[in-house]
Amino acid sequence: MFAILKKEINSFFASPIGYLVIAVFLLLNGMFLWVFKGDFNILEGGFADLSAFFLLAPWILIFLIPAVTMRSFSDEKKQGTLELLLTKPISHVKIVLGKYFGAFILIIIALIPTLLYVYAISKLGATEGNLDVGSVMGSYFGLLFLVASYTAIGVFSSTLSDNQIVAFIIAVFICFFFYFGFEGLSNYNIFGDAFYIEKLGMESHFKSMSRGVLDTRDILYFLSITFLFILLTKLNIQKH
Repeated sequence: MFAILKKEINSFFASPIGYLVIAVFLLLNGMFLWVFKGDFNILEGGFADLSAFFLLAPWILIFLIPAVTMRSFSDEKKQGTLELLLTKPISHVKIVLGKYFGAFILIIIALIPTLLYVYAISKLGATEGNLDVGSVMGSYFGLLFLVASYTAIGVFSSTLSDNQIVAFIIAVFICFFFYFGFEGLSNYNIFGDAFYIEKLGMESHFKSMSRGVLDTRDILYFLSITFLFILLTKLNIQKH
């Protein structure tokens, strides 16, 4: 597994992909939070908090993570190396986990520089250091679990086609549906109790963690989604 993980990380940084992903994520967040005028601009908001960042980041990651994961298995299938990989003396689970953690670590590396926002906000407040640390830490934990789920969905989507663009579109759709789709469906009250329908979506659990309360139900939800799509990925490559 570690050999595949190392190979994935090296392939990201041996080409412009790794640097591009990190640069795009930081640039988009930085422009919306500090430069562009609008609801996400922290300087115009009047409050020394990072709520704008945690509202914006999940939507950027919906497109960014599928762009990272779309080549995980689709590229192997296109080049005809997937069958060769599956004949190696390594279990299918380890192959999937190696691909998964390679993409996951790259996104974590992209998130690390955003910790500078925490420092900047604590300095910009009318009372220096007057920052809701619990809410910020809870939001970062929620973002980590969200990244874990998005990455699992992206890796699974890459097994569905040997075309990277098709894999990207499928991953974006599934991530969007799991993040916002269930909340949208809950507004129509045609599938039963709206509260339980909304709870099937990621946004509800992410917002819950953003309040600084780490509820085991929210953690188990994200872990279940991650495990489900990793399992589906394993089952899908077994067909080969």
